[in-house]
Amino acid sequence: MTNDQKMKIAMIGNGKSTNRYHVPFILQRPEKMEIKTIWRRSPSRDAWAPLQGVNYTTDLTDILEDDDIDLVVVCTRQDSHYEYAKMALEAGKNVLVEKPFTQTYEQARELFDLAKEKGLFCSAYQNRRFDSDFLTVQKVIESDVLGDLLEAEMHFDYYRPEISENCHEYSADTSFLYGHACHTLDQVLSYFGLPDDVHYDVRQLLGPGRMNDYFDLDLYYKNFKVSVKSSYFRVKSRPSFVVYGTRGMFVKETKDRQEDDLKKFYMPVNKDFGLDRPEHYGTLTYYDEAGTYHEEKVVSEPGDYARFYDAVYESIMNGKEQLVTPEQTLAQMEMLEKGVRSLH
Repeated sequence: MTNDQKMKIAMIGNGKSTNRYHVPFILQRPEKMEIKTIWRRSPSRDAWAPLQGVNYTTDLTDILEDDDIDLVVVCTRQDSHYEYAKMALEAGKNVLVEKPFTQTYEQARELFDLAKEKGLFCSAYQNRRFDSDFLTVQKVIESDVLGDLLEAEMHFDYYRPEISENCHEYSADTSFLYGHACHTLDQVLSYFGLPDDVHYDVRQLLGPGRMNDYFDLDLYYKNFKVSVKSSYFRVKSRPSFVVYGTRGMFVKETKDRQEDDLKKFYMPVNKDFGLDRPEHYGTLTYYDEAGTYHEEKVVSEPGDYARFYDAVYESIMNGKEQLVTPEQTLAQMEMLEKGVRSLH
């Protein structure tokens, strides 16, 4: 552990994941953390401007044998997450791994067992716990105006038929379920806990031997059900969230805007980064205890992926409990594996 209590970070991988979804938010916390080293296999393929003061290397020992490094972040392709995470843990490094965490439940369990044996931090990077739409839904639920919860629907839709049409083989690694349910399932598990039962409807809309491009998972909690749905063939996206209760409902049409801004290279240094405008606010409709009907807009909670790194800092530097527990990640990996088991 460093003496100045600034968390020193090394990144394995130097592509879109590193530079779009990690670096901008680490840089928002200069008093707490800094990036020391970035490893990449092929410098000739670097597509992002180098960060000032950061050591770029093609030698992993520059990370694994550096006692100054407090955290290694694995931002490579999913099929190498397990390999690099295990390598870092065996070298005595705390590890944060992009999602989906691993290819299999067994790989995930092995990594967590190894981390526990060595007394190290090991977590999946579930930054979407700090999505604006998800935080706003929590605010509405906790206001109690909906009454007892009955059902929630979560959608992550695209209209990208060319992706499915141009894919002529099936791979679990690149399946839509692995690539997108890893976001929404974690939100469900983090807020509602482990379900009593799960129903899986995971499809290859263009037939066997093609990519998985659709899923609909129902998670059951006593009298409450959460549906997690996504498709590559939605000309018009379904609402990001719909929540139903005994006294009302809340609809949030649009998703968190942080990713949209990042894709435009509009970074978190801007005060309005990722913020919803009034036209993006969700609609809350309910009857109060006197039977009076209400319909109103709900100002969106601000999303902030840097808050995930705040939680990582507190766990590694101050010994706080992990935000994303191994049990939550293992439960998700089990669902992902079960969901694609019948596909080929």
